[in-house]
Amino acid sequence: MAARPRKNNVSVPNLYPLYSRKVNKVYWRYKHPVTGKFHSLGTNEAEAIAIATEANARLAEQHSRQILAISDRIATSKGKSITTVTWLDRYWKIQEERYTSGDIKANTYKQKAKPVALLKERAGMKLISSVDVRDIAQILDEYVSEGQPRMAQVIRSVLIDVFKEAQHYGEVPPGYNPALATKQPRRKITRQRLSLEEWQKIFEIADSNHQYMSNAMLLALVTGQRLGDISNMKFSDIWDDHLHIIQEKTGSKIAIPLSLRLNAINWSLRDVVTRCRDYALSPYLIHFFRSTSQADRGAQVKARTLTMNFSKARDNAGLNWGTGTPATFHEQRSLSERLYKEQGVNTKVLLGHKSQQQTDLYNDDRGKDWAFVT
Repeated sequence: MAARPRKNNVSVPNLYPLYSRKVNKVYWRYKHPVTGKFHSLGTNEAEAIAIATEANARLAEQHSRQILAISDRIATSKGKSITTVTWLDRYWKIQEERYTSGDIKANTYKQKAKPVALLKERAGMKLISSVDVRDIAQILDEYVSEGQPRMAQVIRSVLIDVFKEAQHYGEVPPGYNPALATKQPRRKITRQRLSLEEWQKIFEIADSNHQYMSNAMLLALVTGQRLGDISNMKFSDIWDDHLHIIQEKTGSKIAIPLSLRLNAINWSLRDVVTRCRDYALSPYLIHFFRSTSQADRGAQVKARTLTMNFSKARDNAGLNWGTGTPATFHEQRSLSERLYKEQGVNTKVLLGHKSQQQTDLYNDDRGKDWAFVT
């Protein structure tokens, strides 16, 4: 027999049990805190608790937004700024419009979500003009102390943009940017550079497993382009004896002659393109040569697949990376820059950089090679 429940045993607000002697069952009801009306939730206690808990959370959120709206109206009428959460909602709509119009890339758009959510969580109820350096610094310090300086850098960069936009819309005074006043988190790079000898060992293993993987590695070294751009390269991008690339990250337009040859491995771009061709007549240079459970023959090989298989080949090569982290697929871009610079090629143009300073970062081998005294 079902025991009649006691009211004080129910810990979820607004959830009430109703015992029926007639059928010897307990029925659960939810009482709306505003209207006072009861809503039947059936006899399953676990489901009733879950529904009531979610209902309470939604009502609390709705109540908070109503309070914020009233607070914003009062603040605006007194000539003060709006709350942080209200501004961040407007800021996000601006970013959505920029993404839709192609002003910012998908990765940039996605990258902004976490910093915006963090500021909303930590300072949402404050006026946007009252958010200070300490509010931002506390968020950054947490990520730095957890060993995530790169994430701290991203958060700082996005929040600087949040306050720049707030200035443009007159929600904070000109020049008011507490995120900009915080110290830039420093990140020590531990990822090892890739030497040509290491590359050749990884290439041999990759080539024995997947021809598309070795083709991608050759393209990476001969063109010096990023992973996403290599995955997206099409045969239709080749005309006037050049491979034309619009870089995914920067939008830079680069035309690489098929005659370009990387002397260190004695491969020209024309040689690599020829190697990429297949009877499947795929539009993509990097494509599957055989059908698999995941993709058909001729289908584009996505960037994540190239990353995964490069890591497998690298790990199987049995290389010693010392105290640093193993080189990634991206490190081929640095190796390409260093090899071409020795050849006398303008690597700044090849890599699509806006400044020589950017290119010089790729030229730094991070102590990989010996410096010979002559």
